[in-house]
Amino acid sequence: MNEQLEEQLKGLPDRPGTYLMKDELGEIIYVGKAKSLRKRVRSYFRRGNHTYKTKVLIEEIADFDYIVTDTEVEAYILEANLIKKHQPRFNIRLKDDKTYPYIKVSINEDFPRIFKTRIVKNDGARYFGPFADVNIIHKTLGLLQELFALRTCRKDLQADKPEERPCLNYYIGKCLAPCTGEIDVESYRQLIDRVCLFLSGQQGELIKRAEEMMYQASERKDFEKAAHYRDTIKALEKITAQQKVMSGKNLNQDVVALARNEEDWACIQVLFIRNGRLIGQDYFIMEGSQGDSDREIMGSFLQQHYDQAISLPDEILLGTMIGQLDLLKEWLSGKKGKKIRIYSPERGEKKRLVEMAADNAVENLKKELIRLKYQRERTTEAVKILQQHLGLAKPPDHIEGFDISNIQGTDPVASMVVFKGGYSSKKDYRRFKIKTIEGPDDFAMMQEVIERRYSRLLSEDKSLPDLILIDGGKGQLSAAYDILCKIGLAEQEIIGLAKKEEEVFLPGQSESIIIPRNSAALHLIQRVRDEAHRFAVSYHRKLRSRRLTHTMLDDIPGIGPKRRDALLRHFGSLAEIREASIGQLKAVDGVSSKTARVIFDYLKENTRP
Repeated sequence: MNEQLEEQLKGLPDRPGTYLMKDELGEIIYVGKAKSLRKRVRSYFRRGNHTYKTKVLIEEIADFDYIVTDTEVEAYILEANLIKKHQPRFNIRLKDDKTYPYIKVSINEDFPRIFKTRIVKNDGARYFGPFADVNIIHKTLGLLQELFALRTCRKDLQADKPEERPCLNYYIGKCLAPCTGEIDVESYRQLIDRVCLFLSGQQGELIKRAEEMMYQASERKDFEKAAHYRDTIKALEKITAQQKVMSGKNLNQDVVALARNEEDWACIQVLFIRNGRLIGQDYFIMEGSQGDSDREIMGSFLQQHYDQAISLPDEILLGTMIGQLDLLKEWLSGKKGKKIRIYSPERGEKKRLVEMAADNAVENLKKELIRLKYQRERTTEAVKILQQHLGLAKPPDHIEGFDISNIQGTDPVASMVVFKGGYSSKKDYRRFKIKTIEGPDDFAMMQEVIERRYSRLLSEDKSLPDLILIDGGKGQLSAAYDILCKIGLAEQEIIGLAKKEEEVFLPGQSESIIIPRNSAALHLIQRVRDEAHRFAVSYHRKLRSRRLTHTMLDDIPGIGPKRRDALLRHFGSLAEIREASIGQLKAVDGVSSKTARVIFDYLKENTRP
């Protein structure tokens, strides 16, 4: 374990929260929750009986981040939101919206229904959740049904078109029969309003009513019913605890707070609340803030941050008030097209959110100062050490790494990644389709890509990299160097990195260079090599998947290019088309009932790896 991680582990708080494990490239590879961040995160780095998966994860952890919360329940729900957002490869991930269930109230209907759903739409209905335990929702909906006798049918009921007779639920006292006009719209809405108040967090009245019914059942010696009410009350109380991380209103809010240390460094923390739930956080170290007041730092941050923001929230909650608040409100409201509230709450739930942001600002400031110290050593120092090992004339601040990806010559592609000053520069990445080589000839493919890349730089009179890194040993390096000589770049610095023994090869030298395993220089070129490999493989998989998808759809009788493209535009992927029902397939332009049946049957009967 490196010194940076050791220092970060010492500063972990003994509080609930979520943690995000990162690899050498800064990619989030795992998100977890903890009752105590200090105990949980430290446990990864202690010797113990870890599972194989955890051992592999630990080997790849180069850094970590975390968000402190008030309760473990908040951490639990936040963990799900972050997993959905980042899709870390070491987490068990759901690819759709079925992570957690919601309670939906269809207030856009004359007689709204209340039911469980896992899909949230912008359809005018109200959604409450998400909830971690689906059993809680079932018990809650059961109690609401018993107390209010609301309808459960899926009929499209309209107040001006009553039906002749109600269903069985009406006769057994489980429905008020709005379908027949037994209850009018206004009276039914009043019941719905009471339910929404409860789901918004005002559970006290309903819990009190459930307790009364529990005691009444007990007095009747109906102990089974009394036990049912007892369990339901527990479920309602558990819902109250889970909703602490949510807002009672489906608002979009940013919560902004500031922290400073003894050296006068400043950190701004932002919590992002969307549709009433906390979905993530970000923080910013404010440079050149020494000597400025908190109000000045906060005002400068808000101006710069929201100037480049794509979307704006409905409310901005501040931990530190600023000068010229009216000017900021006018500017942002004009940018959003509607009024934005900006204020510093003094009590209640919103005050608690500001305090949570402030707590995270303190923790992130401590963590960032540790990271900055060791980041400099890992990047700028690594470049200088690499120069010494390779005997280069100047530090290789600009490195370009190449890799080839193909399966037996099919869908061959190449990748080029760029590192500047020891950091990856993703905006400069490039990927190539192999155009001139047939069959599995990696050497020839590498020559094609090197020639295309550097012939173009020469023709456009652009600067060359300080170092080229080829993923491979002597053979790959020799092939690439021959092309460089051919186009007049024999003096260009280039190396090959062989993965088996992590040997470094230089052109014209039979002996390899062995860089110590614990050297920051070796870690740097390993990061370049691994990133080039990842980028190449991801592009190859994308092209191969696209080819297989199009081929399979083209094999279906009656599906030509137009229908194929319409299906892919509508569903997004072959996997989604395979999961679609006949009714959903019919909704695609140009797909008749007969064709939908053909597609459905074909995809069920045929599979591709």
